Amino acid sequence: MTADQPPTGLLDRDQVWRAIDEQRARVTDLLRSLTDEEWGRPSLCRGWTVRDVAAHLTLQQVGLGAALAMTVRARGDLDRAIERAARERAGALSTERMIDEIHGMIGSRRHNVGVTCRETLIDILVHGQDIAVPLGRTLRIPPEAAAAAATRVWTMRWPPPFPAVRTMRAFRVTATDTAWSAGEGAEVRAPIGAILLLAAGRLVALPELSGPGAAALTARLSAPAARGRKNAVRSGEDRR
Repeated sequence: MTADQPPTGLLDRDQVWRAIDEQRARVTDLLRSLTDEEWGRPSLCRGWTVRDVAAHLTLQQVGLGAALAMTVRARGDLDRAIERAARERAGALSTERMIDEIHGMIGSRRHNVGVTCRETLIDILVHGQDIAVPLGRTLRIPPEAAAAAATRVWTMRWPPPFPAVRTMRAFRVTATDTAWSAGEGAEVRAPIGAILLLAAGRLVALPELSGPGAAALTARLSAPAARGRKNAVRSGEDRR
């Protein structure tokens, strides 16, 4: 394994689906505990409320026909299609219905057309934190699930890599709570959950960095040039 190659094969397909199911259960438990006021608060996704993010999580099993219809309505702009669909569902569904729909996916192995179960894992892990963190809630991410998601984010070639990952590859990024490391350069250490959030563009995890490269990586990720637009699994604070 070369220094810039992250570990692979951390979870097999069955394990990934189990991790997705477990996190969907945690997310729905969290959503059931929210007050009406909390549903309307801003999430980590800039411009999206907690309700919008929850609505987006009901859209993890979109088939080809529905995806094409969404994209045509958005004039071919996938980002706009995803945002429009989430906002429409946020306005149309009750909180109870959204919770029921997310919970109802547990045990299913369907995923959105054009992605794999690993993108679905990224989606539920990261968007769960988009809800929990700004509300001051704790939503556990198992290290092994976060490591599998971080590996997928790090090695992604299509869709194009997250802008944050391109920046992070210039550092040796090492998890402090599981066997995971990637990149080359000055070492940066953090819990694997924080690494996943940073790779997905959630700068709220920057204070969890340590090591000789932490200050430099923080500065580079905070610079406007490190930011970009979102796509199918990328509705984050630096991507709108």
